[in-house]
Amino acid sequence: MLAVDRFLEMLAAEKGMARSTLSAYESDLKDFSAFLTPNELHQATSKDIQNYFITQKHLAPSSLARRLSSLRQFYKYLMSEENLTENPTALIEAPRYRRKLPGVLSEEDVNRLLEGARTWKGSEGARLSALLELLYASGFRVSELVTLPATAAMEVLKSEKPFLMIRGKGNKDRLVPLTSAALKALKAYLKIRTSFLKKGKESPWLFPSSSKEGHLTRQRFGQLLKELALKVGLNPLSLSPHTLRHAFATHLLRHGADLMIVQKLLGHSDISTTQIYTHVAQEDLAEMVKTYHPLGKI
Repeated sequence: MLAVDRFLEMLAAEKGMARSTLSAYESDLKDFSAFLTPNELHQATSKDIQNYFITQKHLAPSSLARRLSSLRQFYKYLMSEENLTENPTALIEAPRYRRKLPGVLSEEDVNRLLEGARTWKGSEGARLSALLELLYASGFRVSELVTLPATAAMEVLKSEKPFLMIRGKGNKDRLVPLTSAALKALKAYLKIRTSFLKKGKESPWLFPSSSKEGHLTRQRFGQLLKELALKVGLNPLSLSPHTLRHAFATHLLRHGADLMIVQKLLGHSDISTTQIYTHVAQEDLAEMVKTYHPLGKI
């Protein structure tokens, strides 16, 4: 599996792939390698790959597509770096599937969450309020939010322009504007931030914690969000930090924002990824017409 290790190192170093993505690639390649045994990965043929996917029919189309993508990227790497002469994935077709539209919170539901966080007592409430205000104001990925450096927050508060510089997927930097409500929540949180630090300790993270990562984890943020959902009467099963990123994009488009601007704010490299939110917004508009137009029910 030395070639796999070198492949993963290349993805991390040259493409800046997230740890979770690298883990998925590694898992997919190990699974295919186990199927091939005793043959090696570089000996695989198109027929081997076709037979492999026959055994994977229990998986969802989206999972099958991801596995094929992993194999394609790996064999492209072998051709360019390891002297493989033929790509066995070249003639393999990706499974067709309808992209699932993300569930979206209404603006009223988002307001209930934000108001609920504001009334949550103590330092936990101040932190949760800052997290939610920043997330809804910016459309952060949750991994980007929990790993924000403290210096980034300090700089935005010193500046006359409320823009936060963040580093996203592929180590690409982007500027994200913050709302006045997000800035207010951030200022309130910074006053009590030290309560999440051990006495006499410092942390480079804006949201420090005692976790092994040193910052608030995605899982813990998700738990807090579900607790808040119960508190304000929303279904916790349909709520996650990513749901607020969906809401950010859809609400902007619903109010007339330009698609390319939303793409930049979300940090999408491909606008087709952003276009999924236009479908959500269109469905919302169609339902609104059906509900409120005098001829909508005819």
